[in-house]
Amino acid sequence: MLEQKIFDCITKYQLIQKGDKIVLGVSGGPDSICLLDILHKISQKGYLDFSISVTHIHHGLRKNADLDEEFVREFCEKIQVPFFVKHVKIEEIAKIEKRGLEETGRKIRYEFFDEILEKTGSNKIATAHHANDNAETIIMNILRGTGTKGLIGMEVKKGKYIRPLLQTKREEIEAYLSQNHITARHDESNEDNSYTRNKIRNIVLPYLEEEFNPNIVHTLQRLSDIVKEEEEYWQRQILAIYQEICIAEVNHKEIILDLKKFNELEKIIQKKIILYAITKLFGSCQGIEKIHMEDMIKLCNNNIGNKYLTPNKHMKIVTQKKQLKIIALTC
Repeated sequence: MLEQKIFDCITKYQLIQKGDKIVLGVSGGPDSICLLDILHKISQKGYLDFSISVTHIHHGLRKNADLDEEFVREFCEKIQVPFFVKHVKIEEIAKIEKRGLEETGRKIRYEFFDEILEKTGSNKIATAHHANDNAETIIMNILRGTGTKGLIGMEVKKGKYIRPLLQTKREEIEAYLSQNHITARHDESNEDNSYTRNKIRNIVLPYLEEEFNPNIVHTLQRLSDIVKEEEEYWQRQILAIYQEICIAEVNHKEIILDLKKFNELEKIIQKKIILYAITKLFGSCQGIEKIHMEDMIKLCNNNIGNKYLTPNKHMKIVTQKKQLKIIALTC
């Protein structure tokens, strides 16, 4: 039973603890409706003492968006779960912010998660990403020229975010809904192959399954697990080295490293130290590309007087007085 599988995943990874309040994003599609139904059932059986609130974004893009909202609202009323909706004109926002529709939608969705998290006093956010989504993400990362970390794709648990369905295939979700006579909404935009993810979902993955590996989703999940285990090892090693060469961390705005000790490290370790420091300052390494890393390493290795570079408008890298400074700029 899928319900038992999800409960086992929650238990194994300690996704939910007693007293947790969870915000769940529900579009009305099969994945999110399945997760909502299962989490509700688990909460009602008393295995775990937690509560759920549901968020829904009305993007103002699709003609059936009103019907999607009403469907999710009625589903929540039926099982007596709080429902919160946000209406946005995503196309207008994307143009103003000069972002793609997908990126804008994701940004708005996660901002709304945080808004409802605070409003309801919740402490976790659950999304309905599943194994097929993760396979798509890994393929997208490979096509973009990812480092090893990109091969992990999504994680079952990362900070306040949990993904109880991540080890569940789409076929299992569809079977669960059919067996339990649960309907879900259909998003016709998922068939639009002008979007990269849809093209991977509708063309690339089916082709790989048919021509090369019928278990490609499981294979990519196994790859993800292997790389994650290796990355966790690397993180422990890098933390130890970082602590040894770190001179100071200043007001969450500046990290100062011993330049001599830094230059004695292998190049691969230097890169990982820089990425670790950047993540510590900014929360992620988004926007830092291979060319930026090469320029930073070259700057440090030259070690000539007071030199600096700015990989982007948010950051400055300085070599000064035998120190390497990574500085967060105020924009």
